[in-house]
Amino acid sequence: MAALAGLLLLAGGCAEEPIPQRQVRSDDCLQTVQLDQLTEQIRRCDAVVAAFPTNPGPLNDRYLLHSLAGNEAAACADINRAAALARSKAPASLDPQLRTDLKLRQQLCREGNTKAVGSGKAWPQP
Repeated sequence: MAALAGLLLLAGGCAEEPIPQRQVRSDDCLQTVQLDQLTEQIRRCDAVVAAFPTNPGPLNDRYLLHSLAGNEAAACADINRAAALARSKAPASLDPQLRTDLKLRQQLCREGNTKAVGSGKAWPQP
């Protein structure tokens, strides 16, 4: 009986440890974008935005996902929030491409053209 109890204790002590989760990175929102899974990708991006509340990059990325999903109001809310965060940072600390994206996307929101960003029709064709 004691041997059986010892064996059960040993078996219980051999339980697998959970696999450590990879740290969330600020550029995770647009990793492996799949258009048929936008809702799930937006949820994943929500976690990235929450993990980096002062970084405008994830909000800029989520803007694109919301645009692709056709949710212009959420897209524009994200880009306006991202632009406000960017203005609170030293200009030299922002990636020049991010600065350009924010400016262009805010302009598109003011003009009501967020669908153009997701469809590749942001610029007039010759």
